[in-house]
Amino acid sequence: QVQVVESGGGLVQAGGSLRLSCTASGLSFDASVMGWFRQAPGKEREGVSCINYNSERIYYADSVKDRFTISRDNAKNTLYLQLNRLKPEDTAMYYCAAPNTGFYYYGGRLTYLCSDRSKFAYWGQGTQVTVSS
Repeated sequence: QVQVVESGGGLVQAGGSLRLSCTASGLSFDASVMGWFRQAPGKEREGVSCINYNSERIYYADSVKDRFTISRDNAKNTLYLQLNRLKPEDTAMYYCAAPNTGFYYYGGRLTYLCSDRSKFAYWGQGTQVTVSS
């Protein structure tokens, strides 16, 4: 059974930083694309950032480029998202997700995959990030 668990969210002032973590079990973490999505109240869930199995392919949404950094530690089955220079509009529930096994050892571009949440089969419960102005 696949389990995905996020942590690290919280309340922070605008301009501050947070580091989100995600551990995943029950899948071949070191072979899998992993992604971070977020959903603000009243809005659709959107892809924030994705990373392929060996970290050679990384995607960021334009809204977070140059502020957020995704990384992974395959030895620890852990995915990270460093959030810097946070803005109130970054307030959302942040989810970690993995696609199905069809994307194991995927080396292609992540733009379309990370924009299509229907490709992601496994999701965590989410961690809340709230940025005050």
